[in-house]
Amino acid sequence: MTVRSKLMVGNWKMHGSLAANAFLLSDLLSGMGGVNCLAAVCVPATHLAQAQSLLVGSALALGAQDVSAHESGAYTGEVSAAMLRDFEVRYVIVGHSERRQLHGETDIVVAHKAQRALAAGITPIVCVGESLSEHESGQTEAVVKRQLAAVIHSNGHCISEIVVAYEPVWAIGTGLTATPEQAQGVHGVLRAQLQAATAQADRVSILYGGSMNAANAADLLAQPDVDGGLIGGASLKATDFLSMLKAASR
Repeated sequence: MTVRSKLMVGNWKMHGSLAANAFLLSDLLSGMGGVNCLAAVCVPATHLAQAQSLLVGSALALGAQDVSAHESGAYTGEVSAAMLRDFEVRYVIVGHSERRQLHGETDIVVAHKAQRALAAGITPIVCVGESLSEHESGQTEAVVKRQLAAVIHSNGHCISEIVVAYEPVWAIGTGLTATPEQAQGVHGVLRAQLQAATAQADRVSILYGGSMNAANAADLLAQPDVDGGLIGGASLKATDFLSMLKAASR
C-alpha cells in the first residue's frame, strides 16, 4: 500500500488584504520548523501575485480557490488554468459547496474545471459533500459518489492525479463536525470508488473539510483514509493552522 503524506490546505475564502496576508504568511513561514506534512494556502485570485512572491522557495505551496471550466475566450471575470499556472499555482479548489450552492455549479461543470486544471499541470482539489437534509435522509453515500463519478468519467485516464476533499455541507462554518468515525466511513466509500476506477487509487489523498480545527484535527487525522484537511476559518489564524500542520506531521 502506498504511504501518503498528509496534506493540509488552508482555504482563505474571501478574506485577506495585502497587509494582513503579509503578516499571516510571515507568521506561518516562521513557525513551520518541525512540520513535515505537505501544506498549501488557497488565496483569493487578487492576491496570487503577492503570495507567490512571499512563498517562493518555501515549503508552503500556493493554491487558488477556483478556475474556469473554459480554456480561454469571452468569459468576463473568469480565470483560466493557464493564468493560474503563470503564478506557479500548485493546487486549485474545484466544486466547493459554496460554488455549488451560490453559483449553481453542476457536477459536470466541476468535472470540466478539474479537467482544465489537470491539463495545466495543476492538482485539482475536488470537493464533494452532502447537505443537512441529504445527510439526515441517509443520502450521503449516494450524493458523494454521484459527485465524484462525474469527475472520474471526465478524467478517468488521470484520476489518480487529483485530490478529493469530503466536506459535509452541514459542518461547514457551523461549528458542527463529523465524528472521526463518520468521516472515515465516507472517506472509505470514496476510496473504494477510486479503487474501482484506477489501480493507483492509493495515491489519491482524501481530505476532510468540515470545520476541522486545532482541537479536533489529531483525532480526524488518525483515521486511515483521512489524508489531511481542507481548512477554512482556522487557516486564517497562524497559531491554529500551525497547530494542525504539526498534528498532521506526527
